[in-house]
Amino acid sequence: MIEPPTISFLRSANGERIACRVRPGGAPAIVFLPGYASDMEGAKALAVDAFAAERGLACVRFDYSGTGSSEGAFEDATLDRWLDESLAVVDQLTAGPLILVGSSMGGWLALLIAARRPGRIKAIVGIATALDFTEWGFGPADRDRLTRDGRIAETNPDGSPGRFFTQAFWQSGQQLQLLGSPIAVDCPVRLIHGDADDLVPVSIATRTMDRLRSADVQLTIVKGGGHRLSEPREIDTILRTLESLLEPVR
Repeated sequence: MIEPPTISFLRSANGERIACRVRPGGAPAIVFLPGYASDMEGAKALAVDAFAAERGLACVRFDYSGTGSSEGAFEDATLDRWLDESLAVVDQLTAGPLILVGSSMGGWLALLIAARRPGRIKAIVGIATALDFTEWGFGPADRDRLTRDGRIAETNPDGSPGRFFTQAFWQSGQQLQLLGSPIAVDCPVRLIHGDADDLVPVSIATRTMDRLRSADVQLTIVKGGGHRLSEPREIDTILRTLESLLEPVR
């Protein structure tokens, strides 16, 4: 069994301690970006970390403020705050060429990071990338609730917490949209999407592919795959895709 790196902390610009697991190793280093309301201990993040460990590669996983083991309140989160934290992780905890692996919202952040650090980011794997979800994922009724109440807070039929979004998060996402113009990312990009994804339509993946400036973009559609893409066969697809990117980057 591969032992996980111990948790360390990075101080964010807003003062919160951002929890990180930093695995030392060779290049290219891999940085995993979780999805909305997710953390660095999920099945895909652990699989990517184990992949890196088996190949002697550096790997960084971390939790955005207000999630997982990081400090802060989730209701204070905005996409631009999480982007700043992600950039701090890239700038302060890694060196040399990087491959970004982003899940759902993490795929959106990966593209934003690559546009801001073009010299560092050598490849991206986007898993069910939820690019611009604050635009297409919120209907008129949702936007009215955000304006009226400042948040959407729902409870699932089984009593567990449902959707939670603040107006501040929604507004920050609207200011960071990418699909409205060519996406200034030139590195290889691999998009993996399930054809049964009930949260992010496959059309978002095809629109992302079309908008990317890079000439090296591939979209893999996983038959029967849902949004999480965490089943063993789906994780295997992710890791095989990641493997295919290593040699060109080394």
